[in-house]
Amino acid sequence: MPTVYQKKSSVTVAPPIKHSTMGPLTSFAVNPQGIRFETQEREEAVILFLRQHIIVNLGWVFLTIVMFITPSVLFPLLVAALGVVTAVPAGYVVIGTLFWYLGTLGFIIAKFLGWYFNIYIVTNERVVDIDFHYLLYKQFSQAELNRIQDISYSSGGIFATFFNYGNVQIQTAGEMPNLEFDKVPYPERVVESIRNLTSESPSSP
Repeated sequence: MPTVYQKKSSVTVAPPIKHSTMGPLTSFAVNPQGIRFETQEREEAVILFLRQHIIVNLGWVFLTIVMFITPSVLFPLLVAALGVVTAVPAGYVVIGTLFWYLGTLGFIIAKFLGWYFNIYIVTNERVVDIDFHYLLYKQFSQAELNRIQDISYSSGGIFATFFNYGNVQIQTAGEMPNLEFDKVPYPERVVESIRNLTSESPSSP
């Protein structure tokens, strides 16, 4: 009887695409699931989801702590150091303290929402910059991948070097505005991802 030889298939199975787990404070996610934004097309896929590195919030968080302890700790110390003796009615103290903490709360909300809603998105078709200003104003900027001419990044300072974040500059062709991703994590990976996408994107006519 003839012997039948079966050749083993040499087809290599591509590794599965990695997806980042999205949390409420995520500032860097690759192929995130369940993310959609305004003007997103049906077949458009989000490749990168970015915010400023969470460590950039450290400054206003520290200032918030100072503002919280000011009425009960810093103000009495300041009055004692200056030797000021003033009889202030208790009602004025309560109202003044209440307004101080309301202002502090407004400061916290404005700073957090400014960080939370200022996002940068890279899709398989374009890059998107959504800026959130003063709680009531939103600016939406975008650039098609085939319009991108140059991509670079800069990173400087102790915090930026230690926590690995920086600014990504995206230069576009024609009259389209240039985009900048401000203080995003892993800027070198962002640049590499966009370059790979632009090389795969068809050239503009």
